[in-house]
Amino acid sequence: VNKVLLKGGPSERETAEAPRFQPGDRVRTININPATHTRLPRYARGKVGTVALLHGAHVFPDTNSLYQGENPQHLYTIRFDGRDLWGPDAEPDSCTMIDLWNEYLEPA
Repeated sequence: VNKVLLKGGPSERETAEAPRFQPGDRVRTININPATHTRLPRYARGKVGTVALLHGAHVFPDTNSLYQGENPQHLYTIRFDGRDLWGPDAEPDSCTMIDLWNEYLEPA
């Protein structure tokens, strides 16, 4: 058993892949319903947001949790307008920020 993983060790990794997105880019989350682990919240699936931050490459938890390898990929903070997630009754000017991996995102 990986003791670093059990202790919540650092997840940043090197990758030869260039980031697909940059701060300011509009992205859409994919709409998936896996039978296993995912860090893509159901309420954010299929929604459009804006890249706020790029955090570098990190272990992808969806594969790592299944012992299929770390599969490092770029991690982004995505800013979603409150109304895009919660509908017209959301508080005006509200937003939600979610850290999401490259595999969850596509250009909007």
